[in-house]
Amino acid sequence: MKADVKKRVIKMRFDNYHPVINLIYFTAAACFAVVLSHPVFLMLSYVCAFLYSVRLKGKKAFVFGLALIPFMVLYTWIYSMYHHFGVTVLFQNFAGNDMTAEALIYGLVISIKAASFIMIMSCVFEVFSSDKVVYLLGRISPKTSLFVSVLMRSVPRIKEAAGRINRAQRGIGRGCLQKNAAVKGTGIIRFLSILITWILDSFNEASVSMKNRGYSLKGRTAFSMYRFDNRDRTLVIYMALSITAALMAVFAGETFAQYDPEMIFAKSTGISYVFYSAYALFLLMPAILQTITQCRFKRLRAARP
Repeated sequence: MKADVKKRVIKMRFDNYHPVINLIYFTAAACFAVVLSHPVFLMLSYVCAFLYSVRLKGKKAFVFGLALIPFMVLYTWIYSMYHHFGVTVLFQNFAGNDMTAEALIYGLVISIKAASFIMIMSCVFEVFSSDKVVYLLGRISPKTSLFVSVLMRSVPRIKEAAGRINRAQRGIGRGCLQKNAAVKGTGIIRFLSILITWILDSFNEASVSMKNRGYSLKGRTAFSMYRFDNRDRTLVIYMALSITAALMAVFAGETFAQYDPEMIFAKSTGISYVFYSAYALFLLMPAILQTITQCRFKRLRAARP
């Protein structure tokens, strides 16, 4: 009985839902994060993407999210230095050009969009495994699905191989960070040479292995254990309602934002907060499912005799 309950609890995690649901969510979240420029929707996209990445990957995602902030500030400053639209002049730069509040704010908007998209894509690489890619693209384009799955699988393997090569080189006194600058340069070149050779050899072995398994034959199908059950249907209905609410906000003008020549935003009304809440709940849905799963799992472990 306890094993069945534990299995049901684990299935509530967002990455254990049907791959089509994962695809719908990340596609909609990425599109909204890039398209919407209204300050409220913009900050909701950024904050929710940050929270979900932290919930999914922990401290690494927290550090990565904080590391994006200096790049956002740098891009905002560079953008405002080379774009001078707007009517609110703040000061003049070293070249005598006007620095406007509109250009500064719009540069910040672009940087927030980019940071939100990057964090969403980091969650995509965490949730989408190679078997999900094969399942989604296998029937449409088997070769493309195979290429993407092999590429996704190769990224962690390359990172692991790079660590092994670096440790081996340091063991014989030829590490990349040892001795003087000339030796360091030679060590880096040697390290890259070994790593590239390993990558080429790994891809060659993968291609030969796939060919021997019949991946080049016509009509070959891929095995999958994914089934679209009532749990998935419920979540699809919820996502459809949330996406519909976000689109209604777009068509109703609640997401209107203008930065050139002056900043004009859609005023917040009573119905606006309904759209804000629906959009936030849609973006936070995976994090909420993850939190519920962890709480129930801890409760089950605490109830064990």
